[in-house]
Amino acid sequence: MTQFIKDAQWRYATKKFDASKKVSAEDLAIIKEAIRLSASSYGLQPYKVFIIENPEIRALLQPASWGQSQIVDASQVIVFANMTQFGDADIDAYIQNMAQTRSIPVEAIQGYADFMKSKITSLADDVKSNWTAKQTYLALGNLMNVAAELKIDVTPMEGFEADQYNKILGLTEKGLNAAVVATIGYRHEEDATQHYAKVRKSNEELFINL
Repeated sequence: MTQFIKDAQWRYATKKFDASKKVSAEDLAIIKEAIRLSASSYGLQPYKVFIIENPEIRALLQPASWGQSQIVDASQVIVFANMTQFGDADIDAYIQNMAQTRSIPVEAIQGYADFMKSKITSLADDVKSNWTAKQTYLALGNLMNVAAELKIDVTPMEGFEADQYNKILGLTEKGLNAAVVATIGYRHEEDATQHYAKVRKSNEELFINL
């Protein structure tokens, strides 16, 4: 059995965090790097990631999170916010970054830029926002996997009111939308769910070979 599978078996959606335990700066840096290295469509990373430690902000977010205690008890709250108006300027910035990183002229990859623009910028706003929101889940997956390796607990959360998050964090005026949330920290010894057997579909039910 690989270490990855052992880590996957170890992790669970933590219901109660130990508020006295904090993720170290070193481990948080590893988590951030794992998020930064996440795959995304075209490599564009059309989102921002908010790492929230401020207790006053978290107290405001808790009612917008169906009152869940993880929001205030976890070490950090991580909000993945997708870009709602992704357009030509964002693609141009990516191309400039690519040219600089790979030491190639912009002109050499302008065709790729034009191709991306032809596929993305003409999309309807709701379709484009849905596409950028999907990209955040790829980054969330990397967060969950590296955290399990570090034996840091994570609760991925869709149980929140995005419009309230957008208002509290000032996301709308930034062209952003709260897509998915993750709380990170360390499980409380009183969290009974850590002892539950993991329930998943069998291979026969889940996979289809064609």
